[in-house]
Amino acid sequence: MAEKRKKVLGSLQPDIEDILDWNKLPEDAFQPASAEEKESFIQDRKSVSYWKDAWRRLRRNKVAMVAMVIVILLGLFAFVGPLIVPYSYDEVIPGANNLHPWHYSLEDQEELAAAQDPEMAIELARAEAEAEGRELSRIEEAQIRAQVKSGGDVDELRAELGIKPKLFGYTNDELQRIADGEFVFPHVFGCDMQGRDIMVRTMIGTRVSMIVGICCALIVLVIGAIYGSISGYCGGKVDAVMQRIVEIIYTIPEVLIILLLGATLKPILENFQNSGDGFLQNMVTILGPNLIAIFIAFGLLYWVTMSRIIRGQILQLKQQEYVTAARALGAKGGRIIKRHLLPNCVGQIVTTTFLQIPSAIFTESFLSFLGMGVSAPMTSLGSMCSDGLSGLQSYPYRLFIPAIILSILILCLNLFGDGLRDALDPRLKK
Repeated sequence: MAEKRKKVLGSLQPDIEDILDWNKLPEDAFQPASAEEKESFIQDRKSVSYWKDAWRRLRRNKVAMVAMVIVILLGLFAFVGPLIVPYSYDEVIPGANNLHPWHYSLEDQEELAAAQDPEMAIELARAEAEAEGRELSRIEEAQIRAQVKSGGDVDELRAELGIKPKLFGYTNDELQRIADGEFVFPHVFGCDMQGRDIMVRTMIGTRVSMIVGICCALIVLVIGAIYGSISGYCGGKVDAVMQRIVEIIYTIPEVLIILLLGATLKPILENFQNSGDGFLQNMVTILGPNLIAIFIAFGLLYWVTMSRIIRGQILQLKQQEYVTAARALGAKGGRIIKRHLLPNCVGQIVTTTFLQIPSAIFTESFLSFLGMGVSAPMTSLGSMCSDGLSGLQSYPYRLFIPAIILSILILCLNLFGDGLRDALDPRLKK
């Protein structure tokens, strides 16, 4: 064996010497690099945290940033707007029933009324004829009287007279107060059939929808995070049993449960309201049985998606070295989940929670549209759409205004949630 090894090394010796000669390094190979060479070769990069890096990537997503700005503006509209507008959401304004989002001045209304009165129309025509230097004949008077009595489209008459609508809605009493020099806040979106300002009701409805969405998302976050982390960390039979429960919950129709809960809780909550005048009774009165049923349904059913997402993340992370080190140091399962596993799932948790908000808003608006949402006189965007549907042909703005705001809100929340998911996912790091 030794002789064979010598023969092999001997045969390889010329080849090794040739390679060393071929790759012979130059004499200045180990000289220190100059400052210019260092600057051109080494590029200093400022170290950033996870959240700063996510914010940098989120800012590059123009669609998500525009959606975020719109959501912020809608939040100011919902929470700050009612403090500026002097009307309340349940205040009935005299003479403002079915008020349009535009108005006609008192002079225009007098001119239109004169054009609809035969004698006034004849007087105006006689004055025009005298200005031309002639007298109005009896035949012309009869023609004017017959034309006015036959009526006609008011819009066509306004067009003939050159009467154009002015921006914002005012009642005649408010127009008179404005003529007397008093400031009157306009009805920007008009008023509904009961004379309540639509803009204030839209603000309150947007606020209710956003609060319901955020509260339901937080309920889903807490229950789903706890359930999913325990299932993923324990594994084995515990995980198998917990996931079978999740699959059973997936088969339950959520809307049916909300309707059943609302019908079941209504007499119970009414008795609770009549039992006293405390803080809880007032909260139940404000929320109503249907809204409480929505919160309970989210706590019972809607957390399953969040739990499965967190379970998948925990199954990956619990095999990491830092979890093994924490176990070796004697850390218990609850501490490992709280201090090591859930903080490393924060990207998925934030994204899933944020995407749950538009889903909750849509569910609440859908139920309110069916009359199973917030209780009157409290309003939401869904209930306003339901009220506006009855007067769609005559007063379409009563339906379109809350429907457009609801659509924009849900769309922007989804777009921003998608951008947030891309920014918080380290695998998409650029």
